[in-house]
Amino acid sequence: MKKFLYVSAMALMAATLVLSPALRAQDSITIKDPAEFNAYQMATTQNDPHVKAEALESFLTAYPQSVVKNAVLDMLIGTYQGLGEQDKTLSAASRLLQDDPNNMKAIFISTFIKKSQCEKTSDAQTCEDAAALAQKGLAVQKPASTSDADWKNQTGAVYPIFHSTIAVAYELGKKDYKAAIAEFRTELMMYPPEATTKGPGLVDTLRLAEAYTKPGAKDLVQAVWFYARAWNFAPPAYKAQIEPKLEYYYKTYHGNLKGLDDIKTQAAASVFPPGAFEIAKAPTPAELAHQAIETTPDLTKLNLSDKEFILASGSKDDADKLWAVMKDQVTPVPGTVISADANTIKLAVSQDAKDANIADFIVNMKKPLTDKEIPAPGTMYALQPAAELDGTYDSYTQVPATATLSQTAQIVLRDGFIQPEKKAPAHKPSAAHRKSRSASK
Repeated sequence: MKKFLYVSAMALMAATLVLSPALRAQDSITIKDPAEFNAYQMATTQNDPHVKAEALESFLTAYPQSVVKNAVLDMLIGTYQGLGEQDKTLSAASRLLQDDPNNMKAIFISTFIKKSQCEKTSDAQTCEDAAALAQKGLAVQKPASTSDADWKNQTGAVYPIFHSTIAVAYELGKKDYKAAIAEFRTELMMYPPEATTKGPGLVDTLRLAEAYTKPGAKDLVQAVWFYARAWNFAPPAYKAQIEPKLEYYYKTYHGNLKGLDDIKTQAAASVFPPGAFEIAKAPTPAELAHQAIETTPDLTKLNLSDKEFILASGSKDDADKLWAVMKDQVTPVPGTVISADANTIKLAVSQDAKDANIADFIVNMKKPLTDKEIPAPGTMYALQPAAELDGTYDSYTQVPATATLSQTAQIVLRDGFIQPEKKAPAHKPSAAHRKSRSASK
C-alpha cells in the first residue's frame, strides 16, 4: 500500500524548532581576521542557493577552525534542505554533530533523513543507524542556556518523530513488531489528538494497525481499531485502500461486518480504544459444526456441503454422530472430476476443493468402467435428469488445512455407478388429437 507523504524535514524544522541558543550566541562573536570576515560575509549573503552552498563549503575548507564554523554549518544545512539535497544535508548535519554532539536540530535532521532511507531500503544497518540517532536525541539534556518554553517546543516537535523512527527501525530492520507497536503507541500518546488526524501522526496510526496484524504481535481487535481510526481521517484515495483491510480483519475476527460502523464512529473520537473495548469473536468452525448438529433434527436432511463441513471441522464426537447416519447410505455425488480410471473416480465437490483443483470425494466403482465410460477431468456430475454418479458412504478422513485448501474431509464411497442422463421422452400426440386430425381431412 502506498504511504502518506510526510511533512518535509525543512518545513517541520522551520515550523517547530527554534534556533539553538548556542548558534544564536555566535552572532556576537567577532571574526578578527579581515580576510576570514570578508569570506564569511560573502558566503552568507548570497541569494542564489547553489552559489551560497558552494561559498559556505569553500569557507569551511579555508577556515576549518573558524569561530563561526557551527553557524556556517547550520546555514549550510538549511541551504541544502532548500535545494532538496538530502545526502548533502545529512553530511552537513553530521559535521555539525562532530563539533556539537548535542545539537538537537542536527540530530533531528540526521534522524529524519536516515529514517527515510530505512523506509526506502529496509536495510538493517541503515535502520539501526536511524534508531541510534533517535535514541541519542531522546537522551539529550536541556542546555542551561535554553529556556523551559523553548525546550518544551523543541522536544514536543521532535520526540514523537524519534519514537516513530525507532518503531520503523524495529518494524523494517528487525521485524520485531511487538517492539515497534510499543514505540508507535508512545509516539501517538505524545501528540495532541488532533495531530493524529493528519501528517506523521496519521501515517503512524496506520502503521500501528498494520503492525498488529503481523506474526508474533497479532491482535486483530487492536488492528481493527487503528485501521478504523486511520480510515476516518485518510484522504479519499487512501481511504479506499484502507477499507478493504479494515473489513477483512474485522470479518476474520467477528465473522461478519455487523457493528463495524459503530467502531468507526468510536475510533473517530479517540486515538486509543477504551479499556473495555472488545469485539465479539466469530464462532470457530468446530463451534459452527456443533451448532449445526444440535439444531438439525434430522441429520440426513443436511445438504452435502454441510455434511462435508461437519466431517471436516467438527469435533470427533460431532463428526462421528453425523457419520453414523451417513455410513452405508447411497448418495449422489455432484462434483467435478479431477481424475479417473477404470476403478476410481476422484471429484472436487466443495467450492474450496474446486478452487484448488483437489479431490475431496473418492468413488470406488462397483464394476470397472470401460475406456469409453471413464470420465475426462473436468466432467461434471449433477443430479438426475443429468448424468449422475452415485455411491455408498464408506469412510472419511479429516484433512488439515494447507496453503491451497482449508481444512476439509476426504470422503470415500464404494459401489459407485453412473446413471446416464435421462432423455426426455419423444412427444406422441394423444388419441383425441389423432382423431381430431383424421376428422378434419
